[in-house]
Amino acid sequence: MTQNTIIIPEKLNRERLDKALAELLDITRSAVQTLLKDDAILVNGETSKPNYKCQTGDEITYVVREAEEIDVLAEDIPLDIYYEDADVLVVNKPQGMVVHPSAGHTTGTLVNALLFHCKDLSGINGKIRPGIVHRIDKDTSGLLMVAKNDKAHESLAEQLYDKTSDREYIALVHGVIKHQKGTIDAPIGRSKEDRQKMGVINEGKESRTHFEVLERYKGYTLIKCRLETGRTHQIRVHLKYIGHPLAGDPKYGVKNTLVGEGQFLHAAELGFTHPTTGERMHFEAPLPPIFQQVLETLEK
Repeated sequence: MTQNTIIIPEKLNRERLDKALAELLDITRSAVQTLLKDDAILVNGETSKPNYKCQTGDEITYVVREAEEIDVLAEDIPLDIYYEDADVLVVNKPQGMVVHPSAGHTTGTLVNALLFHCKDLSGINGKIRPGIVHRIDKDTSGLLMVAKNDKAHESLAEQLYDKTSDREYIALVHGVIKHQKGTIDAPIGRSKEDRQKMGVINEGKESRTHFEVLERYKGYTLIKCRLETGRTHQIRVHLKYIGHPLAGDPKYGVKNTLVGEGQFLHAAELGFTHPTTGERMHFEAPLPPIFQQVLETLEK
């Protein structure tokens, strides 16, 4: 990795940090926001947010990462596509599928399937994440939006940042939640006890999850969750924090409870404004069969 330093010029005084750096570094605002999220950009030696108002003379330190060597292959894997046009693709990801390749998962991912299905994907998130605007965990099923060009990617990423897109999940949790509705407002960051996990910590990033009870069972509750922010493992961490961990969650939940294929969490609804037409788009995906079967068993 190479570290570089630039100084904010007078012409960009009071400009948003992400816009200023997009201009100075000749990269997209989405790319800047990703670097900020990864703490790869420091302002006067400290981390900052995309909406920070730059001051003339601010010293910006940024890291240029070496190119990733993973060779991503197109694979003929069936996709459950809900919508597709020249700009956007909406896909219903099955439980068990990794979204993008990594050192441990170079094949069988959603990206491998997307590369076979369509040749035009945005390049903003690099070679191993083409078109990927947001992600859901391997063992979470449901809807994802994919950008097919950089303009669409910019628009969709900005909607996520500005909280104007809609993402709603169906979750089955341990215990009976007494309140009908609620909001979990607790900062999330890397766990100090286990670096493989996230947790609620004082110095974590602002995180909010809204929930509503759909059904109560003996020992379990079915809820709908709406994300206001999009932190890693946010729903899983927040539900554990309030004492109602996700059923089947191997990392944050209770072991050996319901028979399934991972946590009972499904990205059921997705809404956004089309980046070209301006039309408001809304999609819904039904629960996967194994999730539905478990609910039917709990109802008996």
